[in-house]
Amino acid sequence: MNTAQTLGFPKGTKLLIIHADDAGLSHSENQATIQALSTGSVNSYSIMVPCPWFHEMALFAQTHPQFDHGVHLTLTCEWENYKFGPVLPVHEVPSLVDENGHFPKKRDVLKKQASATEVAKELSAQIEKALSYGLRPTHIDSHMYSVGSDPAFFEVYRELGKKYDLPVQINAQLLTMVGLDPDTIIQEGDFLVDQVHLGSYDHFEKGQLGNQYMDILDNLAEGLNVILIHTAFDDREMQGITINHPNFGSAWRQIDFETFTSEAVKSKIEENGIKLITWGEINSLLARH
Repeated sequence: MNTAQTLGFPKGTKLLIIHADDAGLSHSENQATIQALSTGSVNSYSIMVPCPWFHEMALFAQTHPQFDHGVHLTLTCEWENYKFGPVLPVHEVPSLVDENGHFPKKRDVLKKQASATEVAKELSAQIEKALSYGLRPTHIDSHMYSVGSDPAFFEVYRELGKKYDLPVQINAQLLTMVGLDPDTIIQEGDFLVDQVHLGSYDHFEKGQLGNQYMDILDNLAEGLNVILIHTAFDDREMQGITINHPNFGSAWRQIDFETFTSEAVKSKIEENGIKLITWGEINSLLARH
C-alpha cells in the first residue's frame, strides 16, 4: 500500500507536492519563491533559518499563512564565497563549524566532525527561532539532506518531528543518495514520501532540465510524490552566491522558476490527472487516521 492510500485516497491516485527549497538563502531566492507560489504551480516551500535573508521570508510567511511552509534544517553551506553558520553561538556548537565559524561545505566533513548532541541543539534552535517569529510550519525537511550524514543525526531529525508534532521528509531515494541504507533506517510508523524527484545535472548540462520536469509529470507514479526544486533568478546576487557551482546554481534555479511558473506545467498536471497536495493537508489527513 502506498502513502496516498494510507491517507485515504483510492488506489491509482497521483499526489504531488511541488516544493521549493532554500527560501531565506538570498533576496533573489525569496522573490522568485514568492512569485512561484503566487502565480505558479509551486505549492510548498521551506525556509533556511540560519541564512541572512531568513527575516524577509519569515515576514512573508507571517503575512501569507495560506502558503504551506516548513523549516529547512541546515547543517551545511556548499557555496564557495557565500557563508553562514549556526543560529546558536559558535562556542555552544563548535563541532558544527570550521575555523571561521561557518558550516562545512560537504556532508562527509559534517559526519566526521559533528556530534549528535550539538546537531540536536542547533536544529532545535533553528525550529525555535522560526516559531519565535510566529511561524506555523507544516513539516520539517533538510538542506542537502545533511541529517542523513550519520544515522545518529537522522535519529535527531526523526525525534524533532515527534517533539514538534510535524512530519519529517523521509524517503528511500534521499537516504540512498546520502549513503544510508533505507532498510535499516526506516522504522515502522515513519511517514514516507513514496517518490522524490530532482532535476539531474546531466539534463541541465544538455539544456534539457525543463524537459526532464515535463517527463516526470508525464510519468508520475501513484502514491505521494515530491518534486524538489530551487527557485531563484539568474541575477548578479545569485551568480555571486553560486559561483563555480553550476549544480543547483543560478542558471539552474532560473530554469526551475520559469518551468514551474509556466502554463505548460499547469496543463501537464491537469492532463495527467495529478492531484496537488500540501504538507498542511497531509497533516489534517494524518490527524483523521
